[in-house]
Amino acid sequence: MVEQDWVSGRFTEHQDRLHAVAYRMLGSPGEAEDAVQEAWLRVSRADTGQVENPAGWLTTVVARVCLNMLEARRHRREDAAGTLPPEPATPAGVQPAGRAGPEEEVLLADSVGVALMVVLDTLAPAERLAFVLHDVFAVSFGEIGEIIDRSPAAARQLASRARRRVRGAAGESEAARSAKRDLVEAFLSASRNGDFAALIDILDPDVVVGEIRGGQAVATFFAGGARAALLALVDGVPAAVWLHRGRPRAVFSFTVTGGRISRIAIDTDPGRLGGLDVVLLKERR
Repeated sequence: MVEQDWVSGRFTEHQDRLHAVAYRMLGSPGEAEDAVQEAWLRVSRADTGQVENPAGWLTTVVARVCLNMLEARRHRREDAAGTLPPEPATPAGVQPAGRAGPEEEVLLADSVGVALMVVLDTLAPAERLAFVLHDVFAVSFGEIGEIIDRSPAAARQLASRARRRVRGAAGESEAARSAKRDLVEAFLSASRNGDFAALIDILDPDVVVGEIRGGQAVATFFAGGARAALLALVDGVPAAVWLHRGRPRAVFSFTVTGGRISRIAIDTDPGRLGGLDVVLLKERR
């Protein structure tokens, strides 16, 4: 009973970190929760007599659960592909972009945001684990090697290979994000000023906003109507938010096609909004 209480206490103490590890590994809140629950089932039955570093031990258990889930996910995709031809190989010789973020030591994962998850999905499970655990959670290559049954040097190689691909994606993402930011900022400015002609230029002729369709109708709807919306990054993507008492009450997400806004989705669900990472941006206009 005493041992069980000790395990429960340590698990509760580190649960937020364990969930963060699982989410970075899997990219899905639901799967992350499943991984943490599975980890709890494992540690609750484990012999803890030799555990000297509870945080490291629990991280290892969660990482192994996530690795198994990533391997299973990969096999499902391969089975679903059937006899389809293989994906083309990643071109060799891609030069890594510079480290993202305002400071040299800021983690790539924190600056790439949604783009990181897209890139991580292209990595082999062991590469993904090595990159996430080392670059995001500062786990040593020795510990990572034990999890994936590789040497520390091999774990370092896996992380380095993943890092090059993530840096390349960071550079591509920054360019796309900057263009989208300019477009969202121009939309907000035109909407606040009631500039119908400018909105028509920004909107795709077939733009959709809920039940409203077409550039003319959407421009009429938004002209003068977004005065309280603010430019922001939402989960790393340019968007607009409406805040009440400092909390997001509505998020405007934009789809861009051919350099114009083709869809605007407005989300007001408190459950979803509460889990978003919202960073307000200073507008230049």
